Amino acid sequence: MDFADVVRRRRMVRSYTDEPVDPAAVERILAHAVRAPSAGFSQGWAFLLLDDPSTVTAFWAATTAPDEGEDSWFAGMRRAPVVVVPLADKEAYLSRYAEADKGWTDRDESRWPMPYWLIDTGMASLLMLLTAVDEGLGACFFGIPPDRTDALRDAFGIPGDQEPIGAVAIGHPGPGGVAGSAATRRRRGIDEIVHRGHW
Repeated sequence: MDFADVVRRRRMVRSYTDEPVDPAAVERILAHAVRAPSAGFSQGWAFLLLDDPSTVTAFWAATTAPDEGEDSWFAGMRRAPVVVVPLADKEAYLSRYAEADKGWTDRDESRWPMPYWLIDTGMASLLMLLTAVDEGLGACFFGIPPDRTDALRDAFGIPGDQEPIGAVAIGHPGPGGVAGSAATRRRRGIDEIVHRGHW
């Protein structure tokens, strides 16, 4: 598929069939994710791959409050046979920039005006979304409720230095599903958002 078509077709898919995903496609999605840029080539990311029914079910159990999970969004999303949890590792960046070629030996987090460990892991997540389209699959990046992060860590043994930035559901697009904001809001035009030479 042409890259421009991949970008145009990318959308958040919120309903899936229960058809399995080819493991080779999942491996290509992950292989592309690690091609994302990272500050200092720190590569401070990790990916928790959940690709069998028991671990996917455990993910939803850990991340869903007891009084939630009965609406159409959950119904569509829970059918996705693959969930990837991208994790950011701040320590990888602080350690990398304390090396001789960077020279920030104090590891002072204030040197980072932006948390590139989160930004870079987000870019890796976008590559997953784009690769899913190229593979003929659907995908959706979504957040994990802050009050469910500890339950997610406990369920899968995620170390404390790994920060889940969200999750990516992957599968074959299904019928229906909850329409996202893109269905009710127009995409802003280039002339509205690009300031050429001066704001």
